Amino acid sequence: MRARTGNAFALGAFLAATLPSQALAHASDRGHVLLLPTGYYSLGGALAVAASFLVLALAPPRLVGQIWSKRLTLFPLGEEMRTVTSLLSFAGFALLIAAGFWGSRDPLSNPLPLTIWTLLWVGLTLAQGLIGDIWAWLNPWYGPCQLVGRLAGRLGVAPKKIALPERIGLWPAVILLFAFTWFELVYPAPDDPEKLARAAGVYWLLSFLAMLAFGHEEWSRRGEFLTVFFRLLSRFAILGRDGEGRLALCWPGAKLLEIEPLPKSGVAFVLLALSGVSFDGLTHTFFWLGLIGVNPLDFPGRTAVMSSSTIGLLLSFALLGVAFMLAVRLGDSIAGSARAHESAGLLVWSIIPIALAYHLAHYLASLLVDSQYALVALSDPFARGWNLLGTAHMHVEAAITAGAGAAWVLWNIQAGGIVAGHVLAVLVAHILAFRLYGDARRACVSQLPLTLLMIGYTVFGLWLLSTPSAG
Repeated sequence: MRARTGNAFALGAFLAATLPSQALAHASDRGHVLLLPTGYYSLGGALAVAASFLVLALAPPRLVGQIWSKRLTLFPLGEEMRTVTSLLSFAGFALLIAAGFWGSRDPLSNPLPLTIWTLLWVGLTLAQGLIGDIWAWLNPWYGPCQLVGRLAGRLGVAPKKIALPERIGLWPAVILLFAFTWFELVYPAPDDPEKLARAAGVYWLLSFLAMLAFGHEEWSRRGEFLTVFFRLLSRFAILGRDGEGRLALCWPGAKLLEIEPLPKSGVAFVLLALSGVSFDGLTHTFFWLGLIGVNPLDFPGRTAVMSSSTIGLLLSFALLGVAFMLAVRLGDSIAGSARAHESAGLLVWSIIPIALAYHLAHYLASLLVDSQYALVALSDPFARGWNLLGTAHMHVEAAITAGAGAAWVLWNIQAGGIVAGHVLAVLVAHILAFRLYGDARRACVSQLPLTLLMIGYTVFGLWLLSTPSAG
């Protein structure tokens, strides 16, 4: 009864908040948390986000900005080893591609799908957003591009780079991100080692050729979607560089104090990333399966729902864009401004910590289990009986997420992460709004629509974590 009451409360609040679910409906395995008092969690999370807005509304924005900008300088961090670490990363990537073609056909025994979908897309995403720009050192294109550039320079055959027109913006990255999201969420066999090896290998080669043609930094900044995505996340990490290139410890999101507004294509990139998170969680719910006429207890497979899934992915992107732009325009109108595009380009940064929070909530259970499978598979990449890392015979503790005790711990980590992400989003939006308007009162009132949207995210996200799901 408690679960039903909590679900009904959360769903009602969600509908009352102008469809905020499309922003971030990301969740994890949820059947074992249905007995928890989700209604109280939803109410508490909504009140926490609302309270954070009220506190920031009363606090002087300049004082908040001064506290937020404090940094602790640690030590110099050079770039000398970046080429070496990138080349090692490329060698590891090549080994994984080979394992995809010639290793085990079982996705839980082959290191390629486990590395890409668990260690990269889950583990590295969380590390990138929480710790710092680790991807800059693991990027598998940087080292090869440096070697080719040096060799071409010595031979005197360095070709002239092609300039990308500014009007193109980040649209190449947007298109590639959509293709990646479609492959992950709609394609029938994204975990098939051979198919994944072929897709990943072709993508690396095409990106490498684009970097040779347009320049590594230029294509990484506007076309290579993984680098664009990871750089956005790193703005919220606690480690970064100061003005002299030294490693520094800072508050989460403090690097946004000097950030420039994203262009329209950048806004679209962020919203597409969030709509993918939303749709990923939505497709597993009984609500979605009932909507497309599928029995959740007799799922026919992805092939049977590819059309509806593709349409749903596009609609989630469109609905999120409408909801976000409506909140921004309404906030601009209340504040007496007419700079919606500039406001959207700056305020969209406040949505990213919510995405990071839902990424944690969605993948926490699978990360705890699948990372163990990854350690086993990496020790024997070609299923030849090797034990390269000494972990080939490690016992996988799949029951680590089972039981009442584990359910309580997982749920509280998920719920706490979601609330913390939304509170940080409110803080970021508040500071960026003050930058936009230069006046504390106008900045505060302009954030009312966006804050209501964030409260809706919190309530619906907690409800989604507890709603029944299939698969």
